[in-house]
Amino acid sequence: MTATRHDARSSAGTALRSIRTEEQLCREHMPLVGYLVSELLGRLPAHVSRDELSSAGLAALAQAARSYDDDRGVPFARFASTRIRGALIDELRSYDWASRSVRTRARKRDAAEEELTRVLGRTPTQAEIAAHLGVPVQELGSVEDDVQRAVVLSLQGFGESGSLDDVVAVHEPAPDEVLLHREKVGYLYDAVDVLPERLRTVVVRYFFEERPMAEIAAELGVSESRVSQMRAEALALLKDGINSQVEPSMVAPAARPGGCAARRREAYFAEVAASGDFKARLSGRTPAYAAAAYAPANVA
Repeated sequence: MTATRHDARSSAGTALRSIRTEEQLCREHMPLVGYLVSELLGRLPAHVSRDELSSAGLAALAQAARSYDDDRGVPFARFASTRIRGALIDELRSYDWASRSVRTRARKRDAAEEELTRVLGRTPTQAEIAAHLGVPVQELGSVEDDVQRAVVLSLQGFGESGSLDDVVAVHEPAPDEVLLHREKVGYLYDAVDVLPERLRTVVVRYFFEERPMAEIAAELGVSESRVSQMRAEALALLKDGINSQVEPSMVAPAARPGGCAARRREAYFAEVAASGDFKARLSGRTPAYAAAAYAPANVA
């Protein structure tokens, strides 16, 4: 009887020490779960829950502590990392609404389509793909339906990401942006059209026709440095001419308000405003010099 009680107390003490060892391993390696979860989240969409992944990782850590045997000579951190990563992957797989069989059939369908495209030199029909796989066309359609049902965005993801626009990125400009761009381009052409003749020649030859500066200088009978000065003068005038219509607050103030230069600038701004209307600027019209500049080269 005494021996039996001693053995029972010894067994209970061993079990208690084992439990304490497991708890100690879990406490010491909890940061490992956080590290592995963060590492994985960096490659995942924003709607994937950190809390759910952490819970799966902590459960795997506890299981690893219970099954760990230090006599094998493997450090516990390495032993636990393998099991935590596996648990995280299993948790992610549970988010996939498509079963493994659906994914397998979809991959076979895609492989058949690629092979037939290579052989036929065109996109194969559903009937051709079905014949290649040896399945009815209806079964091929059911695979597509199953895959489409699996492509579902989590409503929770929308809430965490802020808005649908944040989750589904749109790279095309909005309609108002398109109109604003057209209006600015229209004002640019108007501003070029009403430049003083010599400045207009420099802008058209240099920017639209891409002529060398030496050639422009020869045409105008001035030096290349003078052409460079005229180009800078024209650009400053164009900038202020466009801003005077779309963003007046950005127009550079005149050096001598009321002077001759200031009056010429004001007259130029008025000409830009009067050279076209809103409808004409939004029409996307292209002057002859601009059309010629961007037209494809003729091939003999």
